[in-house]
Amino acid sequence: MTDASPLRLGLVGAGGFATFLAGAVETLPSVTLHSVADARPEPALRLATTYDARVAASLPELLADAAVDAVVVATPPSTHGAIARAALEAGKDVLCEKPLALDDREAADLVATVERTGGVLVVDHVLRYNPLLRALNRLRDGLLGPVQRFCFENDASDEDLSADHWFWDESLSGGIFVEHGVHFFDAAAMLLDRDASSVHAVTARRPDGPVDLVSATVAHGEDVLASHTHSFAHAHRCERQLMRLDCGAAEVRVEGWIPVHAVVDAWTDDAGVRFAEDLPDDLLHVDGFRLGPRAGFDVAIRRDAAPARARGRGRLLDVPHHVRLELTLGGHAAKAEAYRESVRAALTDLVVCADTGRTPFSGVREGAAAVAVATAATRSARLQRAERIDPVPVAVR
Repeated sequence: MTDASPLRLGLVGAGGFATFLAGAVETLPSVTLHSVADARPEPALRLATTYDARVAASLPELLADAAVDAVVVATPPSTHGAIARAALEAGKDVLCEKPLALDDREAADLVATVERTGGVLVVDHVLRYNPLLRALNRLRDGLLGPVQRFCFENDASDEDLSADHWFWDESLSGGIFVEHGVHFFDAAAMLLDRDASSVHAVTARRPDGPVDLVSATVAHGEDVLASHTHSFAHAHRCERQLMRLDCGAAEVRVEGWIPVHAVVDAWTDDAGVRFAEDLPDDLLHVDGFRLGPRAGFDVAIRRDAAPARARGRGRLLDVPHHVRLELTLGGHAAKAEAYRESVRAALTDLVVCADTGRTPFSGVREGAAAVAVATAATRSARLQRAERIDPVPVAVR
């Protein structure tokens, strides 16, 4: 691939997410939609016609097409692993919608497949491409310090999830921990900068209905905990999501499952104040993500706001100064735009990694690690006991 030759995508799936993703492709000059394959001919034809692409009669036909450089997997979760593996075996790079696979064994097999084939696999964990969470990673060493507790509460809507939707069928979706929880198991691993080591989970179900409320407490080593609660039981207007990071002397609160607004409340020392004063203008930059006109950040610093000496978690602290940092992508009105731009950034990551050999920011290992936590959480809830999580090996391309 060169600057004059965009990455040609074969899109597998022609449903709602595939249509959404095709719109993101259209805005990137470095990629083009070449072909669409779906078991249903009519949606495939509509989507291909809209974006001036061709229709592949089947997955094997799409994979055999030498003009297809990379495959985008936008099908129900139960098919992700097999399609991604077939694409890698056919010499194609892959962008796979989450979850990477339906269970930890299939995910581990994909890690080995990437290593063996040398292909690029990007998992569409959109939170890794969100500018607010990426900024929090950049703030960790200079202002926040290590995260000691991660908390995410998700009161999500089920208005569009009819009783016969594949979401409720665990054989197709993997269940809530796998289908949806992987986003946040992965976000916790990214923000804590360490893998999960064990999980204890519980679930609740509707009377005579499916499981629609799940909760998991995840240990990341001996000194860090993460708690995750997801419910799909609300009207759209009643949706609520909140992520909270406890860093001891600093707290972060992030609104939205697609993060759109964050507030940092930090007590810090002289070095922390200097760091806050010198935050770069491009703090929210993520390759491929186009910030809207309302995106930005604001810093307020109060020096000597309290006595310098304090104690927390058994350690002496020197934190006399207070920093309040507010970061925004434009608030709740920017949710759809932020989601679209995060997908655009994932596609950009695919292009760069295919061109340079760089390891993806959300690659097969990250995808497999999130599936490992989700699978263990599902097991834990069923067996009513804590489950150990084995480390996922690093895929060497």
